[in-house]
Amino acid sequence: MPVPAHLSRFWDEFALATGGANEERFYEAFFFGDSETLANELAELVLSGRKQATAGALWSFEVEGKRLPQAGELSIVTDWSGLPLCVIETQSVEVVPFRDVTAEFAATEGEGDGSLSFWQQAHRAYFSRECAAADREFSESMLVACERFAVVYRPPSSAA
Repeated sequence: MPVPAHLSRFWDEFALATGGANEERFYEAFFFGDSETLANELAELVLSGRKQATAGALWSFEVEGKRLPQAGELSIVTDWSGLPLCVIETQSVEVVPFRDVTAEFAATEGEGDGSLSFWQQAHRAYFSRECAAADREFSESMLVACERFAVVYRPPSSAA
């Protein structure tokens, strides 16, 4: 997938700052969550280094005709308005039933207090909203793509 035209300058700055980046490694540009508040809060967690993972319903990838990200691929994280904030590199993706997501993964996702119970509560609510919007029903056996990532670039103006 090519880097979207409106983000090409950001990508070029990333490539220059890191000694080059093959656009073939680009996966997507996206924001986290399903609301402005959530998207911006989660982006801040990524920028602070606390959030190093994310989870998505496997069916949502299939419905969008999108393959899962693969290790080594790069994505641009934006805020809700589409402002690019950083580039992340996928480290790994594991597909597991919702009920089998581990406490270690929940802590790596870095949301709330980092506990598995918080993760389950927040993600049960999120996935239930996502399922309802697609006329589906949430299930504890629903497959979830658990992606671990690392921030590999943030512009100097957003560095902490």
